[in-house]
Amino acid sequence: MTDLPVVVVGAGPIGLAAAAELRERGLPVVVFERGSRAGAAVAEWNHVRLFSRWAELIAPAGRRLLAGTGWVAPADADYPTGQDWVRDYLEPLAAALGDTVRFGTEVVGVARRGRDRVVDAGRDTEPLSVHLRRADGSADRITARAVIDASGTWTAPNPLGGDGLPALGERDRAAITYRVPDVEADLARYRGAHTVVAGSGHSALTAIVALSQLAGEPGTRLTWVLRRGGADAAFGGGEADELPARGALGLRAKQAVEDGLLTVVTGFRTAAAETGDDGRTVLIADDGRRIDGVDTVIALTGFRPDLSWLSEVRLELDPVLQAPVRLAPLIDPNVHSCGTVYPHGAAELSHPEPGVYLVGMKSYGRAPTFLAMTGYEQVRSVVAELAGDHESAARVELTLPETGVCGGGGVFDDADSANAGGCCAPAPAVLTLTAPSSQR
Repeated sequence: MTDLPVVVVGAGPIGLAAAAELRERGLPVVVFERGSRAGAAVAEWNHVRLFSRWAELIAPAGRRLLAGTGWVAPADADYPTGQDWVRDYLEPLAAALGDTVRFGTEVVGVARRGRDRVVDAGRDTEPLSVHLRRADGSADRITARAVIDASGTWTAPNPLGGDGLPALGERDRAAITYRVPDVEADLARYRGAHTVVAGSGHSALTAIVALSQLAGEPGTRLTWVLRRGGADAAFGGGEADELPARGALGLRAKQAVEDGLLTVVTGFRTAAAETGDDGRTVLIADDGRRIDGVDTVIALTGFRPDLSWLSEVRLELDPVLQAPVRLAPLIDPNVHSCGTVYPHGAAELSHPEPGVYLVGMKSYGRAPTFLAMTGYEQVRSVVAELAGDHESAARVELTLPETGVCGGGGVFDDADSANAGGCCAPAPAVLTLTAPSSQR
């Protein structure tokens, strides 16, 4: 199968980094992207500024490939918006990869050629069969030696409902959205209106900071809804955060709360979304509490992987996070401390199905706080493994910035459990993981 291409699913930051690594190793590669451009998902949050600097957003292999094209690298210390990331890096990288990247082509299924997931025979000798659907409606199928799924989780946001399923009435309610708002571009929607932001992650903090600027205008109300028992853990590590912009975001949101610019409602697990007597939305919690007179609900409660088109390959996923089983303990928000994820690569990302890897945000399943530099190291290791360079694949070295906060989702109901003053243990130094011989 060495003459067959490696199929990369998704032309986002991690998928394009994988393609650049494969190109550098001299391995045939094709990237399928269902959108019409590189970074199609990133382009949907163009207005959001990242809290990672350019130095952490450009993949090493991507930088090396672009160096020979006349590309001018952005200043390492600057913080780009989503629009900047697409325009100044992702689109030039896709252009440098040329016809390796195929737009308007969706991967709708992956299987072992001639075998469904039940058949054992030939799973290590037959190529993978990749089923495609193009923008014009036509279908196709190609064979591949491996599939690197970097499709992300953007298209599968978690619902507002507190039990992981949509709240009653949620699906039919146009007032509920699932994206960070572009407040400046849509002032008419938020000025003089009651907006509810649901969620406790960085997207929710970004929305709160943006919307709090409208506080004080006639009729404008902002409510922040959290499922957990307290808000302190959501603010992050502040000055202790090793990503300064991430820490600053939490401090700004905390200041907005302290200044009384919004109402905070904790322990609120939405059970239903109904229409009130005034024609506006009413949110009802499991315990009967109500939030009335809502014009817009912005549900920023995380994402989950779409595994439906991988149903015929044998994946080994953690039953809680839906992440690869060897990766899950490193990222589980129920127990994970300090925001420090230990280095990992091909050994942690492999599955019983030979040649199938989930990388990038999708590899995290339902876990949050994924950083681009994590994905870049993932694909470097995976591609080294595919190239037969097992030593390089096992030598995974990466130091990730701490959040400066202890504790995780396991202290969901405890308002005083954040310990937001600092991390409970020092971050590890650069850690080298060497895979046992049985995994090489």
